[in-house]
Amino acid sequence: MSKPEAVGMSSERLARIERFIQAKYIDSGKLPCALTQVWRRGQLVHSSAIGHADVERGKPLKADTLFRIYSMTKPVTSVAFMMLVEEGLVALDDPVHRFIPEWRDIGVFVAGGPGAFQTTRTAEPMRMIDLLRHTSGLTYGFQQRTNVDAAYRKLKLDGVDSEGGLKGYVETLGTVPLEFSPGTAWNYSVSTDVLGYLVEAISGLPFDVFLKRRIFEPLKMVDTGFFVPEGERARFAACYALTPSGKVVLQDDPETSRFLRDPSVKSGGGGLVSTADDYMRFCRMLLNGGELDGARLLSPKTIQLMTMNHLPGGQELVQASKSLFSEAVFEGLGFGLGFAMTIDQARTKNLGSLGEYFWGGMASTAFWIDPVEDLAVVFMTQLMPSTAYPIRRELRTLVYSAMTESGV
Repeated sequence: MSKPEAVGMSSERLARIERFIQAKYIDSGKLPCALTQVWRRGQLVHSSAIGHADVERGKPLKADTLFRIYSMTKPVTSVAFMMLVEEGLVALDDPVHRFIPEWRDIGVFVAGGPGAFQTTRTAEPMRMIDLLRHTSGLTYGFQQRTNVDAAYRKLKLDGVDSEGGLKGYVETLGTVPLEFSPGTAWNYSVSTDVLGYLVEAISGLPFDVFLKRRIFEPLKMVDTGFFVPEGERARFAACYALTPSGKVVLQDDPETSRFLRDPSVKSGGGGLVSTADDYMRFCRMLLNGGELDGARLLSPKTIQLMTMNHLPGGQELVQASKSLFSEAVFEGLGFGLGFAMTIDQARTKNLGSLGEYFWGGMASTAFWIDPVEDLAVVFMTQLMPSTAYPIRRELRTLVYSAMTESGV
């Protein structure tokens, strides 16, 4: 690790990160563990690993601990899809039914319930860009907001073990109406799981094989995949949940977890397991305009396009959203092709930069990338829900207040 002062950071102030998280979250038992990495101007300037990867068994957190990254899988899948766009195999304005013909006549919910839905035609067909920016009309069953998401729960459309693999998953998904006409609103959804199927259908490779060959191997992300290999199980963290009463309980035992077996459905929306080191390599590729250590995945122009606000009419996320849940809940944000980004810094009330982009995972993992400051941050822990504590905002404050030079 390099000397932070050489790249415009204060060693003394960076040390606050570990002290703050230790005192507020680890010692109090609010979080089981915390692994934080800060990369700036080509150097790792901070890395800390505190707490326990498995509290019940007394296993300390280590730098190579494996984490469930859940929705931090979404940017990886989005990059995979955009690689196919760059190759001319698919376009952002292509209708989804070009590759999923049975979705051509999918309707929009009007009334009724599972088995007796009344629908109307979509104003416009669902397009590839709608999947990338979550304006597809799809949803998540856990939203518990409409009769549509009730059908998702009944059909187990949020799971990873649907019969028939990704193809069977998509076929079943097509039997449920959309919540709204594509392109008219934002709703956090299984859209990115559909992108995973499309990567498979368009490339001719199984989705997991595509990710391994085209992303993980070139970037040397040696510990990232859809399940924990048998020989690496000792490195797998336990996952915890905060109950309504405020108690932290074991949610997923690392010795019995479903992540120990190869899933029948490879979830592009939330299925990956990874390490902080691996995910930082992915972030560094993005920060570097699509290339890392000689391996180019995307062009700088494609990264630039992905990190622009693509919400209808240039709206903010809070204006366009119908969702009851999101990994981004504050004002001043837009949404691009796989990421949320800052479009009005004052309205976010966050330290950071205009154009900073980010996302997180259900177990409170998070990352952000700030091109203005040549900065990438990865935060790993394992606690549900991700809205339990304001740790992401606090971490931003701690990192940016450690800067002694600004790129602005």
